[in-house]
Amino acid sequence: MHYKMYDEMMEQPRSLKDTMEMEKSHMKEISEKFQEFDKIYLVGCGSSLSTCFSSKDAMNIVSNRDLEVFTGYEFFYHKKLREKNAGVILTSQSGETADTLAALRRAQDEGMYTVSIINESESTMMQESDDVVLTRCGRETAILGTKTYMTQLMCLYQTLFTLEDSSEAKNVLKDLKKIPNITQDLLKNSEEDNKTLAQQYADYDIFYCMGSGPNYGLSYKLAMTMFMEGALKHACPLYSGEFRHGLIERVEKNIPVIFLDADYPGDEFTRKSIEFSRKIGAKNIIYKMQDYTDINPLLAPFVLVVPLEWFIYYLAHYNNEDPGRTRHIGKVRY
Repeated sequence: MHYKMYDEMMEQPRSLKDTMEMEKSHMKEISEKFQEFDKIYLVGCGSSLSTCFSSKDAMNIVSNRDLEVFTGYEFFYHKKLREKNAGVILTSQSGETADTLAALRRAQDEGMYTVSIINESESTMMQESDDVVLTRCGRETAILGTKTYMTQLMCLYQTLFTLEDSSEAKNVLKDLKKIPNITQDLLKNSEEDNKTLAQQYADYDIFYCMGSGPNYGLSYKLAMTMFMEGALKHACPLYSGEFRHGLIERVEKNIPVIFLDADYPGDEFTRKSIEFSRKIGAKNIIYKMQDYTDINPLLAPFVLVVPLEWFIYYLAHYNNEDPGRTRHIGKVRY
């Protein structure tokens, strides 16, 4: 069976290349504008929130810049925003996400500079933002977000890491250029293993997802949008360091736990959690960045998401579900 998500996955390398070609110089201008701000807010919902988490946690490893992540309505209702000398980057695939649109209007009411990263050129956020980075993906219909996730994450990394004049940040940007070709290779080379893995886990109903640093954002996306919206499975995301605060009491024999490992400092806890889960007989599913490519580990979410897309794609298929279809959510609303 061939689902629409398959086509959109295959469009990821081209979407990444087109977006970088069309928006790179524009993102440099935005970075120059954001250099003047003492505070930067990152706002999104769902997959878009996950890109904010990953970008912030990646920047925290190389920068002491003041970054804060909010969901749309949390930003809208927050009473102690720093309105002066602050900029806001809002992320939305559709450009119509009600929560994020409310945050955009609150930011503008407070006099903050707003930039939206979106995929729809005729959207409300396109019209109302002070500036826009437009991802060049074409219309995306699969609910869990593949090409729009990748390009949005790339735009956040490109914009934020350009703020830093350090060898670490420059190394990230150098390797970011490799992501379209790495994605192309992963689409070819990681399908069969994850198809087999999906068949093995088709009858399981709940999955825990864990990662540290930038991989927490990916674990959030994996649980919240890939498992629950795409494969219609129950799932829960956790920072690796939070394993012993709750999950250690609930993980049991034959319970699947997905671990994302990129050898970050926090992955000391990832590996301790892997060992504990192994000893009690949990079903450990381990995705290690080093098994796929050798680039800067801060780019792990770009790398690990592709095999995870295949896993979710076939997990849905083996449960007779279309991984792009939804029961209650509209992908793009006008």
